[in-house]
Amino acid sequence: MRGLLATGLVFAVAGCSDPLPVASFRGPPSFDPVSFFGGTIQSWGVLENRSGAPTDVVTTDGIGEAEGPNGVHFKQNVHVGAEPVVVRDWHMRRVGPGRFEAEANDMVGTARGEASGQAFHWIWTLALHPGNPLTNVTMDQWWYLQADGSMLNRTIITKLGVVAAEVTEHFVSTPKG
Repeated sequence: MRGLLATGLVFAVAGCSDPLPVASFRGPPSFDPVSFFGGTIQSWGVLENRSGAPTDVVTTDGIGEAEGPNGVHFKQNVHVGAEPVVVRDWHMRRVGPGRFEAEANDMVGTARGEASGQAFHWIWTLALHPGNPLTNVTMDQWWYLQADGSMLNRTIITKLGVVAAEVTEHFVSTPKG
């Protein structure tokens, strides 16, 4: 009985552990979100409820323009199921080696993220209804550069620390030029 209890405790603690730090993805290829979003972008994905059941299709399209040597202005149309299109207006910049910051029209504060190798990670607050902080949710995003130049996005959406939904998307970038 004690052995079973100990084994259960080990699995419970392991299930609560934090994900790998972004630095564990060192090595090529090198992912630079500012460069990735500097062109025409499209994505396709699925929104899942907290139980993992798919609830809606998610697609995006947008265009990024360089803002100096270290920044990009990206306008993104977000389509979730039959809901009205949401226009997200991003300004992202490289602030140091592997370090990035961004603001958007529906973001609370400034997002700060870190890239290492083919991975990028950040956590930021999305204002679902700007001006009403009761509807804010936390977006925990991992972006993974693929060998073909596309990117996979995994987002866990939480409200007060409880998982509300998850999104998995595939992004394709067509650079300007």
